[in-house]
Formats: sequence, C-alpha cells, structure tokens
Amino acid sequence: MAEIEIRALRKTFDGAEVLKGVDLTIQDGEFISLVGPSGCGKSTLLRVIAGLEPQSSGEVRIDGVSADGIRPSARNLAMVFQSYALYPHLSVFDNIAVPLRMKRLSALERTPFLGRLMPGRRRAERVIRDDVERVAEQLEISPLLKRKPGQLSGGQRQRVAVGRAIVRQPRAFLFDEPLSNLDAKLRVHMRAEIAQLHRQLKTTFIYVTHDQAEAMTMSGRIAVMIGGELIQVGTPSAIYEEPCDIRVAEFVGTPKINAFPGRIRSDGRLEMLGHVLHVATPAPAGGCRVCVRPERIELGSHGPFSGTVVHLENLGSEAFVHIGGAGTDTPVVARVNDPSQLPAIGASAGYGFAPAAVRAFDADGKRIVTSIPSRVERPREVAVV
Repeated sequence: MAEIEIRALRKTFDGAEVLKGVDLTIQDGEFISLVGPSGCGKSTLLRVIAGLEPQSSGEVRIDGVSADGIRPSARNLAMVFQSYALYPHLSVFDNIAVPLRMKRLSALERTPFLGRLMPGRRRAERVIRDDVERVAEQLEISPLLKRKPGQLSGGQRQRVAVGRAIVRQPRAFLFDEPLSNLDAKLRVHMRAEIAQLHRQLKTTFIYVTHDQAEAMTMSGRIAVMIGGELIQVGTPSAIYEEPCDIRVAEFVGTPKINAFPGRIRSDGRLEMLGHVLHVATPAPAGGCRVCVRPERIELGSHGPFSGTVVHLENLGSEAFVHIGGAGTDTPVVARVNDPSQLPAIGASAGYGFAPAAVRAFDADGKRIVTSIPSRVERPREVAVV
C-alpha cells in the first residue's frame, strides 16, 4: 500500500495549462475518485502520478519519497485503462501473466526457444501459474483462462484487465474510467465488484471518472476537478450536501441542482423572485444564487412560487417534474417519490422549499454561510418557501 502526495502540480501542453497547481494527499489504503467534466485534467493527473506524463512543475511523492525521475515500471503502480489494453493474440492466462514474466524472467528467459533451456525458467513459470490462477479464481474468470480477448464480453475483458493489475501486487491501483465502455446494467454490477475488491485488497485506489454515480457509490472521498483546478475534496455526502463552489453544486447531483437568481439584502436576508426567505447571511449585500436540490423542492398548490409543468420524467420508483415559466432561465426540477401523483403537462404547479434546503453562493460562485433566524418573521418572509 502507498500514501501518495501531490504538491503544487502543474502541467502545460503547447502553452495551455491543463493542471493548475494541484495539491492532494491520498491516504494509504483509501479509495478516492477524481471526478469532473471532460477536459478538466483528471486523466492527465493520473498519468502524471503513474509516470506516463512528466509534470511541468510540482512534485509527486510516494510513501514520502519523491517519484520525480523514477520510470513508471519502478513506481510499482498498476494502471487499468479505459480501453483495457489487452493483447489480442494472447490468451487470458498470458495477458494476466505478462507483468509477472516481465518482472521475474530475464530477457533471455523470455525468448520462445532459448528461454525453455534456462534452468530457472520452469520453476519461475510454476510460480507464475499459481499466482495467475489465484487471481483468476478471485475474479471468477478461471473458466476463461484459455480464451482470447476477442472471445470475451466487455465485462469479462474488464475483469481480465483488473486481474493483470492485481497479480503484480502493486502499491496502488490507478483506474482511468474503466467502466465507460460497458452498458448501464453492467456498469452498476462492476461498480459493486470494484468496491468489494478494494475492501478485500485494502490497497490504495485512485479512480478517475466523469460519472458522478460511480464516484458517489464507490469512494471514501471524492476530489472534484474543474478547469484544471482541484475545487473540493471530501466524502460523497459532504460534496453533495455542502458544496463549497457553485460549480461543484451544479456538477454533482442528477438532475442538476436548481439555481435561482437572488440577492442579499442590507438586513442580511436572502431574497429570491420577489420573496424574502427565512434565511440570513453575514455576507455583504449584493447579488447571489439561491440553490436547492430537486428532492428538496416541495410541490403544492399553496406554494409561494408557481409555474407550468413542461416535462415529466417517470422512472418508476420516482419521477421528476419540470416547471417552466417560474422566473428562471431554465425549468425548475422537483423530485416526486410517488409517480402516481404526477400533475399533467401544461398544468399549473406551485412549489416551495424549507429554509434548511437553501445553499447560497455569492456573485463569484463561492459558498456563503447561511442560517435560519430564530426571531419572528416579518410580513412576506417565507418560512417554508
């Protein structure tokens, strides 16, 4: 296992800065996901950690030792790629055995004919076979060892790629969007398998994905990257419930968080769409954004806000109601737990939310502290908006 420290890391391609001073400490044995939109620099960061890309400045330390100048093979980190990178002409057994043969056999021992005559070759191959069969049994791919990659399904190829990484017993595993080529049902299944694998191996996992569902369900911590910057690091619940930046709030969560135009009044109260909310802040007066998650929006004919239902998404166990014409640029989305009680498209819909549901951000998109005043409300204040 390994603790990995990233200090002031920068990477520039053709004058464009892809990583902008990233600082991150990954604890020994933890599962952390690097998540963000395409082009945010998360895969580049992973490749720099692996040694496949040199950084422009900054430092990567593994177990307290600088990895600068250390070639990728000497870092003892196993990487699982999006494309699986399997050798099509080799069997599953030989694909998994490749890193062991490269490490344990000399160049002469690896030659097809002379290698067989070397005295230690047969003994080393027996040990390699035992190691490959152990990993194959762990991943439940033992019946596939004689097949070629072209004879496997996407999920089976993914397991072979993971097996090739596991068999090396590396200090850390680096996953670069390994599930993106799988169908939705198989992705859900493999998420659980990778999380269970981490619990078994107790090894450091660094997992890159643009799929927030993968990050939220698998990781102990999430690092959100946007535009080459590390915006926020925390547990999945902290990232979801307490985003420090409106970019994090809008990226994490499906459907996206509702963002309303608002302002901070001179008395510290938040105002939104002509209503004074029962929410206060010590931030200075000025423009702000009032954000509320879809599951915190409460539909009702007596809600202080209203609009027209423009779209419905019935998912069976839940539904999402899109309300347009509510004074916002985009429809307001509300989650309904009972799809049998959906309003009709074109119907009027009132809505509101509790003061505790509010997450407010200033004009620069930074989170501002809010509280619920204990004193008696003034007229037109909305206690349950």
